[in-house]
Amino acid sequence: MTSLTNLWPQLLTHTQEHIQLVAIAMTVAILIGIPLGVVISRVPRLAQPILIFANAAQTIPSLAMFGFLITVPLLGGIGPTPAIVALVLYALLPLIRNTYTGLKSVDPELKEAAFALGMTPRQVLIYIELPLALTVILAGLRVATVICVGVATIAAAIGGGGLGVFIFQGISLVNNQLILAGAIPAALIALIADWGIGLLEKQLSRRGPRLSRWQRNLRWGTVGLGGFLGLSFLIHALWFGNPADITIGAKNFTEQYVLGELLAQQIENKTNLTVNRSFNLGGTNIAHEAVKSGAIAGYVEYTGTAYTVILKQKPISNAEQVYETVKRDYAKKFQLTVFPSLGFENTFALIVRPADAQRYGLKTISDLVPLENEWQAGFGYEFLNRPDGYPGLSRTYDLKFTKPPIAMDLGLIYTALTANQVDLVAGNSTDGQIFKNKLVVLADNRHYFPPYYAVPIFNDKILKTYPQIRPAINELAGVLTATEIQQLNLQMDEGNTDVTKLVQAFLQTKGLI
Repeated sequence: MTSLTNLWPQLLTHTQEHIQLVAIAMTVAILIGIPLGVVISRVPRLAQPILIFANAAQTIPSLAMFGFLITVPLLGGIGPTPAIVALVLYALLPLIRNTYTGLKSVDPELKEAAFALGMTPRQVLIYIELPLALTVILAGLRVATVICVGVATIAAAIGGGGLGVFIFQGISLVNNQLILAGAIPAALIALIADWGIGLLEKQLSRRGPRLSRWQRNLRWGTVGLGGFLGLSFLIHALWFGNPADITIGAKNFTEQYVLGELLAQQIENKTNLTVNRSFNLGGTNIAHEAVKSGAIAGYVEYTGTAYTVILKQKPISNAEQVYETVKRDYAKKFQLTVFPSLGFENTFALIVRPADAQRYGLKTISDLVPLENEWQAGFGYEFLNRPDGYPGLSRTYDLKFTKPPIAMDLGLIYTALTANQVDLVAGNSTDGQIFKNKLVVLADNRHYFPPYYAVPIFNDKILKTYPQIRPAINELAGVLTATEIQQLNLQMDEGNTDVTKLVQAFLQTKGLI
């Protein structure tokens, strides 16, 4: 298992990222939400549409919100920016509603008395209404902050960083220690934030003699300090957030972490560039949009995936034709360079337990047809919907399971299979768990799946800005065999080493460092 000593530097980094995401989002949400609450308390006809909008944003599932923002111009894409936008939207409802409720609950006679004494509407708001509504507003702030801390863990799915990186990696690697390394600090941050704001709320709600000037200054100074810290995080993120020259991306499964780290270390070893890692991008389309927009410089894709999912071509078995088509069309349509293959193919694989393979004489995918009324399949989300996934497979083999396949994260399919929760899974042919659990891969006897050779894909503009990347990546052509990547995947899955040391040792064996 990965030791705490190895995780400690990453834990500090991701905790800082998490706090920064929440602090920036809450600062922006306060600057928007509280003024909106004041406005709708003054203009009642605006209350309903604004509260409906805030309610609607609150009801959207967090993963759907992050996914939607990927395609939104300016505020979308991948990284911290869309994550902060999503967190702001989730934080608005409790801030707007509690500000509105707090101001509306102020005794009208107090306001009338203040006006009778000659106070202006602005003075009444600042010196009468807001102080009396402050505890209600702070209650909303507590709720919004706790929501933000929890939802921020999803930001890792779009490269936003934070403690969710550990959680997603832990699910992918079936590693409870990694999951807890993300979940426990996130819970502690939420509890500390809730306690701190609650303590402030309690202090401000104390009844007693009229506060002196310095006590009033202390009260607002505390609130101002919180705002100052949030703005400080925002300024730091804008000016110093990413000192690296380029960013390398990776999708959300074990092999991609290895290949992403391989690209990053090769560039760092062969050039003078510093590299930021943005691993665990949610899937193929997210990674593609990221490299196309320049949010990442490059990542490793598979030729069959690019051919069918991105270029929308029907699956074919000619490996050379697939590669040449992908290379040509990526350059023409997306201004992306497709490098030569890293040397191995990672195709989809239908996998069963060895005992079941022996019992039913299973050797090919066609052998599954007699079992379609009995067996329960478990497939990843992409495989269930991709044109080169289950829909086409079902047609090609006339394979129609009576029980609908269970959709699950790729990190859970082997756990489900070995625990007899499903009878069949769709994995990747180079997954280390296949070797570890002595599972059986069924032959694609009708040659349905296209070739899936691993190829680095880079943004053309970034290659022109940093031409030294090209020769460095070209050195990786043919560097990996299917057996080697499977062994690397297995070592990652078993948690005996972190990906940095694993890839470093591999590059040393190849004489590349």
